[in-house]
Amino acid sequence: MEPDRQAESLGITRRTALGMLGAAAALPLAASGGAAAESPSPGDRPRVYRGEHTPKPLPFDPARLSGISEKLMLSHHQNNYGGAVKRLNAIEQEIAALPPDAAPYRMGSLKREALIAGNSMRLHELYFANLGGTGRAGAGFAALAAAWFGSTEAWERDFRKTGLSLAGGSGWVIATWDPETGGLHNTWAWDHMHGFAGGVPILLMDMYEHAYQMDYGADASRYVDAFFANLRYDEVDRRLAAATAHAGAGKPQP
Repeated sequence: MEPDRQAESLGITRRTALGMLGAAAALPLAASGGAAAESPSPGDRPRVYRGEHTPKPLPFDPARLSGISEKLMLSHHQNNYGGAVKRLNAIEQEIAALPPDAAPYRMGSLKREALIAGNSMRLHELYFANLGGTGRAGAGFAALAAAWFGSTEAWERDFRKTGLSLAGGSGWVIATWDPETGGLHNTWAWDHMHGFAGGVPILLMDMYEHAYQMDYGADASRYVDAFFANLRYDEVDRRLAAATAHAGAGKPQP
């Protein structure tokens, strides 16, 4: 017997049968808290999950860098950094929209991605802010580097070699101040997720290929040279002074 006639034989009209089918199709979504659940409006989201981060502009004229092209820097800022900001906003909004009975793995996956995107955003902001200078070391950072590495030249060799160890791959080199000892460490950071616990980033170099490939191809060493030629050490000294003042430690001691 045809479906319509089966329904009629049971006293069910065609319209009623279609309505029952539609209601049944909606049940899995409602039960799983899936696409049928509405995302909270921005005002209803917790502050931590508002997803309203906005990119910061470059703090220098990209056309005036030495050895790093304006085209590369604009692409880096707009696509890599800007993309991280957009991803973080979207991820935070997804977390805010999770139903109370969501499976733990869904929260875990989103939290991991939020950490990657959030750190990428912040590390890029610090990286751009320590560029646009003349490459001449300031007194504060130079004294700290000499105290912990023997000389500023030894610190720079260590930093450069750490960066070149990431060539052809991805990651960051971060000169990190340790508030526990007042010391300085050059840390190797991969996937935006590794850092010195409790440390304060003072000077950062992006070693992801997007930071140099457009200008230098696979020759990461020439990019490292260009990076040092454009370092803004007054910003590095400012960060160090702010970190030591905040920690109440005064001048870092060797």
